[in-house]
Amino acid sequence: MADSRGTLLIVEDEPDLSRLLAAQFGREGYRTVAVPDGVAALEKIKADPPDAVLLDLMLPKMDGLETLRRIRTNSRVPVIILTAKAEETDR
Repeated sequence: MADSRGTLLIVEDEPDLSRLLAAQFGREGYRTVAVPDGVAALEKIKADPPDAVLLDLMLPKMDGLETLRRIRTNSRVPVIILTAKAEETDR
């Protein structure tokens, strides 16, 4: 895609939400890649680094905060955190 804004890695374990995010960002010109957990995200980032990451906090296998910590050991890719948590301490 010649007018792509870059690649966005979506790390979300709920398939419907993942598809919705991919469709919306795809319409905005991003190439999207979706993975269901933090382990898969780390593998994908290592193999094919994205331009940005949308990261859910509540993930199977490895939670979003641990995933972010591990991303930061090797990468400065921009990360946007997604969460359904509403407590002040979670924000």
